[in-house]
This record gives sequence, C-alpha cells and structure tokens, in this order.
Amino acid sequence: MNLNILVLPGDGIGTEVTREAVRVLRHVARKWNHTLHLSEGLLGGIAIHRTGTPFPEQTERLALAADATLMGAVGLPEFDNVPPEKRPEKGLLGIRKALGVYANLRPVRTYSALLDASPLKNHLVDGTDMIIVRELTGGIYYGTPRGILEDGGETRAVNTMTYTRAEIERVSRMAFHLARGRRKKVTSVDKSNVLENSQLWRRVVTEVAAEFPDVALDHLLVDNCAMQLVLNPRRFDVVLTENMFGDILSDEGAVLAGSIGMLPSASIGDRKPSGAWVGLYEPVHGSAPDIAGQNKANPLGAIGSVAAMLEYSFGLKEEAGAVNAAMEAVLQSGKVTADLRPSGAPATTEQVGEAVCAAIG
Repeated sequence: MNLNILVLPGDGIGTEVTREAVRVLRHVARKWNHTLHLSEGLLGGIAIHRTGTPFPEQTERLALAADATLMGAVGLPEFDNVPPEKRPEKGLLGIRKALGVYANLRPVRTYSALLDASPLKNHLVDGTDMIIVRELTGGIYYGTPRGILEDGGETRAVNTMTYTRAEIERVSRMAFHLARGRRKKVTSVDKSNVLENSQLWRRVVTEVAAEFPDVALDHLLVDNCAMQLVLNPRRFDVVLTENMFGDILSDEGAVLAGSIGMLPSASIGDRKPSGAWVGLYEPVHGSAPDIAGQNKANPLGAIGSVAAMLEYSFGLKEEAGAVNAAMEAVLQSGKVTADLRPSGAPATTEQVGEAVCAAIG
C-alpha cells in the first residue's frame, strides 16, 4: 500500500516518542513492502513560536491531504496562564475539528509484565481489556456561549454543554461496531439523573442499541463508572461516553495500564472513498516538559498509536498485530523506561524503539 502520513511531533517529549513511533512505522513498511510517504508539520507551542498560531494553515492543508496523521503531544508551561484561544491545546482542538474526527478510541489493556506497575492490587487489574469511546467534537469543550464575563461588579464564567441527536448517533454506532468485534458489550456513561443533556444521550444510545441486537447495553452514571473502573475494571468491554466524561475516565485508565505512557489513542471520523477511516493518532500522555530532551520518555503509547493507525486507517491488521505483539515482548523482556521500572537500570526512549523493531523481526 501507499501510506501517506503526516507527522506532528509537537512539544516536549512529543518529538522523542514520535521519532521512535516513526522508526517502527518505517520498519513495518520495509518488512511488508509498503510505500511510506511522510510529511511533517507544526502544531501546538512550537507552532506558536514559529508562526504565531497553534494550528497554522499549512498544517491544516497537510492534514487534509494525508491518509492519516500521527501526533506527539502539545503543551508548554510558558502558555499556562494565557487565554485558552492562545494556548497550544487550541491547536489540538483545531485539527480535530478540521479533520472531523468525532470518536476517540482509547484502548486500556493490562499486560502481565506490568501488573506490579499499577498501584491497584494485581487481582483487580489482571485481565483488563477495554476500549473507551469518547465523543470528540461536541459537548462542553465546543459549546457556545462560553467565556469569562464581567456583569456589573460580578465576574462570571460560562461554558455550554450541547449535543445533537446526530452527534450522539454516529459515535454510538462506532462503539457498537467495535463491540461486535470484541466481547459484544457496550457500557454507556452519562449523568442523566441531573443533566438534560445526558437524558438525551441515554435515550439516543438506547435507540441505536436496537440496531445491534447481538450487543448487550448497560448504562452507568459517570460517578459510579469512575468507581467501578478501579473496583472491577474487567467488567468493561466498550465504554461509550461524551467528551468531558471521556477525557477524565480515559486518564483514569492509565492507572490500570501501569503508566499513562502506555496508552495509545485513535481519533476517528468518517470513511474516505478508499474505505479507510479518517484518523488522528496520538499517545494519551502530555508533553512532560520536565523530562523533555532526556531520552527517558516512554514511547510505547506512541508506538501503540502506530498500531492503531495501521489497523483503522489502512486495514493492515497483520501489521498492527505484529506491532502490538512486539510491544508485549519488549515489556516481558524488561527493556522499559523508568516509569515502568522502579528499580534497576531503565532503557532509554531510543532503546525501547529499537527493541520493538527487533521484536517485529
């Protein structure tokens, strides 16, 4: 296949973990005789420094022309106190909107080699294997009106959570389709005992479920779901929820995996004429500026994002499976970065990337 991929390393450790993800991608392309076309663009803090905006027009053009986009991380401490529209994270929201990626898929899986890395007891997390499906382009992060308002002598902040039936339907169908290829169970998460927004969410998800009679559906309130994720994570297969709840719950999943550096993600939109899903792929972790440039960041979340890209955007399931199997082999070998190795000499970011390529063969 011809793989036309845009790479956006971004900020902080994004450049380091993306470098290793690209190393694995090149290795896979050589092994399976694919033609790889890579372009690179700016996003986030580095884009602000070089162009004055977190999401330059050139990056948008490159993203729309690519078959898939691989991203590192965005965010720098120097922008922490500036208005939201001038922060690096605005670039991430911008590219998601430009690509129309509306479903964020975050696999959360525990590996036997990492059971001791989780702060939870081994018997609780062993066997955990779920995908959190988060609606990505609606909800409180995009709703209007929004802002900080001066009303006489009172200062007031406003954010609006809003969803349409169509937005809920399309992400729900994505979740049910995924469940059909897994253990055939969807857990929809909302706050319908308080929020009208969630009441519509629950109603529409229930209606969509009727189209998938082979998939079981249950509903959980978000506070109960947060508790069940640490009490009984094995009960979950596909977890479906709206934007803000998904943002929070998917990071809670990092506790189950042993490190947030382990978690990949795929942001998926509609299918292209070729049949491939429009996709933006990135590790869940942030830019971690405190360890940037030290060759100690965990690249497995970024490498796992490459596996997701191969599967979802290109339909290359054999290649994706090989990358995932190689990651597991590297974990079993103990050649891991410091976040996964409490004692002994850790591997560097580069060494982990090289080890994954060697394990692929």
